[in-house]
Amino acid sequence: MNFTGTGCPLTEAGLNSACSTLGVGAAEIWAIVFTETDYPHSGFWANKTPQILFEPRVFHRLTHSRYDAIAPDISNDGPAVYGMTGDFQYTRLQKAVDLDEAAALQSASWGIGQILGENFSEAGFGSVQDLVQVMLSSEGAQLAAVANYIVTVCIDNLLADHKWSDFAYVFNGPSYAASGYDKQLAGAYDNFANGVLPDLRVRAAQIYLTYRHYSPSTIDGVWGKYTASAIAAFQKDARLPMTGEIDDTTFERLADPNC
Repeated sequence: MNFTGTGCPLTEAGLNSACSTLGVGAAEIWAIVFTETDYPHSGFWANKTPQILFEPRVFHRLTHSRYDAIAPDISNDGPAVYGMTGDFQYTRLQKAVDLDEAAALQSASWGIGQILGENFSEAGFGSVQDLVQVMLSSEGAQLAAVANYIVTVCIDNLLADHKWSDFAYVFNGPSYAASGYDKQLAGAYDNFANGVLPDLRVRAAQIYLTYRHYSPSTIDGVWGKYTASAIAAFQKDARLPMTGEIDDTTFERLADPNC
């Protein structure tokens, strides 16, 4: 299967829509994003495939263990061993797809909020294939699916009230405490609520730079030396005035017109 998407970054409209759906502020949204998505904290990898994490235990359960013997690396009920991020996850996913497409797609967590494919119905989709197609389109669409799921399973009030342990129990699973998931959420929220929120224009530029193989380091929406260096390198290669800033001309040249 082809999992390359358009990779459109989160916009102000997409962020505001999720906040409205959940009845929360931006700090709560960013707490989920930075807790759920692996470094560099974007919904897409540099090749515009959605960030995923394949879950062998879910595939084992959904396929009633019939592939455990022939493919124990992607189907087992042992301790979670996820392996490397990026291409490795897609290699495992594709192997599972070749055995059982629907179960495979349901066994991966997708995008900016890492919604499990198995939860496609709660996220508002008729099939897991429909969910995956949305995951390919944009971070805004990914985040909307997560927000829909949170509302459907009735934990939006827990998020709004910052009841992190209760929220984590549903959103991350009963074993959330083993990884300190609730504490990670609480810490991330405190950082954003009492500090600086990501600048969506800077963050979008960081994502576009990554797609063009310049390295701004973390996709965090914060202007820093790595982002400045990547912008300067892009401006030089694109023969633009080397302002060292994300001016309108630079951003327009960076951005994907399809977004």
